[in-house]
Amino acid sequence: MKKLVVLTGAGVSAESGISTFRDSNGLWENYNVEDVATIEGWWRNRALVLEFYNQRRGELATKKPNKAHKLIAELEKDFDVTVVTQNIDNLHEQGGSTKVIHLHGEATKVRPEDADQDEHTIDVGYKPVNLGDCDKRGVQLRPNIVWFGEAVPKFDTAARIASEADIMLIVGTSLQVYPAAGLVQYAKPGIPIYLIDPKPVYVNAKNFLQITDVATKGMEKFMEMIKI
Repeated sequence: MKKLVVLTGAGVSAESGISTFRDSNGLWENYNVEDVATIEGWWRNRALVLEFYNQRRGELATKKPNKAHKLIAELEKDFDVTVVTQNIDNLHEQGGSTKVIHLHGEATKVRPEDADQDEHTIDVGYKPVNLGDCDKRGVQLRPNIVWFGEAVPKFDTAARIASEADIMLIVGTSLQVYPAAGLVQYAKPGIPIYLIDPKPVYVNAKNFLQITDVATKGMEKFMEMIKI
């Protein structure tokens, strides 16, 4: 079974009603990104950061996977699929994908502030986490998110998986956020690389094809093209 790696960004969840700070000039739901998406912001004002992610978590409780998420999951019928996503929502899992790597963390999980990504995590679902909520050692819990200024622990694993792919599909990302955008460079020379995004995106690869459309319609077109 051929290995298909799917790299996804905010565009795959946009049609489910999830926005990103990059749509609003450095503001994320009217918050400054520096205040709520950096490690410095966390040390400055933990309460503000916790409240911000409590809001995101609460919003996620009302969001559902769209057709793009479901079609990506459907690819597992014919391919060995791994999804590598920059998104912190759980819509890929809800849509049926069984192998998902969250490069930037998961909004529905928290961890002690002295732990690395996915270390000693607690799945809180859509419940709020507040200042004073600690682990058994008394260490404050923080969102299980990789913020600006922090390392991306899962990048090496994602790079290895990308290097083993027979086909690469990129959905809803303009490949501007690093290190995630660099995963394309790990693809074996000559493998088919497809990209779905409504805006033109340049990829320096010989066997590259862009489907210029939103995620749902683009995935419908891709499914027709990839039929076995």
